Amino acid sequence: MARQDRLRRISQSHDRRRSGRAIRLWRKLAIWVLYPRTDRGFWYGFAIDLLWPVLMAVARWDFRGGSQVPTRGGALLAVNHLSHVDPIVLVSYTLANGRVPRFLAMKELWGRTVVGAPLRGGRHIPVDRKASGIEAYRAAVEAVQRGEIVVVYPEGGFAEHSDGWPRAARTGVARMALETGAPVIPVGQWGSNHLLPPTARRPTLFPRATLRVLAGPPVALEDLREGRIGRKALQEATDRIMDRITEQLAVLRGEEPPTRSDPQEPARPAADLQPPAVS
Repeated sequence: MARQDRLRRISQSHDRRRSGRAIRLWRKLAIWVLYPRTDRGFWYGFAIDLLWPVLMAVARWDFRGGSQVPTRGGALLAVNHLSHVDPIVLVSYTLANGRVPRFLAMKELWGRTVVGAPLRGGRHIPVDRKASGIEAYRAAVEAVQRGEIVVVYPEGGFAEHSDGWPRAARTGVARMALETGAPVIPVGQWGSNHLLPPTARRPTLFPRATLRVLAGPPVALEDLREGRIGRKALQEATDRIMDRITEQLAVLRGEEPPTRSDPQEPARPAADLQPPAVS
């Protein structure tokens, strides 16, 4: 725990700098030395150690709000989705705060040579896009219950052409939260769409993008955990989660989010756990 405490102090002391400023190089190097190297599986750990210096070289980082990531125990990180590089950014952010994250990803990736081994060894969660997603849902719940940090993109994917504000979300993360009682940490991110735009095949290296991530306090859902988890409770929980994610994103962008349309587009069913393609 002493190592984790030191890591979190170094990482979170960046919060004292003015918003928008990049993490200093010495701090990123210190985090690289101290971040968790156990409970990752060989190939997941190898991929992390390989990609960390690459991401450090090609982009600036501005990671804030890490004190909201629990030091231990199960939790859900609910994050807006912008680019194929998002999982790499969130791995870096979560490791910088002393935790090893697990992701949901489409089942077909498990059979691929390059990405399959890290996914299998890292105890990530396969989602069968041709089925209901109930097996992935159960696996995610079990991961949270055994004390894992599970990263969820409630939107289920990202649009190739959008203004970057969150879209209608699926209710899977809300149901997981209500069933497990685990905290839902709302996370906004911005800049991954500049490093690797949705329509691009190659990253944009010049000018260097700034990868900005901000976590907020857990979403208040206690009142919805009483009694039966019905459609109304799931919708309300999903709305609260997405509102909080949007708040974090608004801080990063320095803009007011668009007014929510009324009536609101309903959230998509929990069983439809279709994750973004990870490449």
